[in-house]
Amino acid sequence: MRHLRLALHSVLFSASARPLWRLVLLLLLVFISYMALSPAPPKSLGSSWDKLNHALAFASLAFCGHWSLSSGRARWIALPLALLAYGGAIELLQLNIPGRDGEWADLLGDAVGITIGLAAAVTLQRLAKRPS
Repeated sequence: MRHLRLALHSVLFSASARPLWRLVLLLLLVFISYMALSPAPPKSLGSSWDKLNHALAFASLAFCGHWSLSSGRARWIALPLALLAYGGAIELLQLNIPGRDGEWADLLGDAVGITIGLAAAVTLQRLAKRPS
């Protein structure tokens, strides 16, 4: 168990891992933007409940974003605000895409996902720091 914690710590917490997390975050942003702004995204890539899709997408973004940043202020203030702004921009853009709708409930799903993603990152960080 101790070896697993050490490996986890080196993957998640080292400064050298941040570029990898940034790359994953960028790839997620591209994929989520495509899924959100495509008039007819593939149905097989999401859950059957739209709000769950929002929560899962934004939990992933928040989790990766947490590890890609070094500053506490960036992690706890800038990241959630930037992700909410991104979610809001998607909803506004969807108003102009045939077959898509912008909804406040989707933005709420984004906020729930951000909260879950940050909570998961902190929980994992605390578990990795616990003594064996």
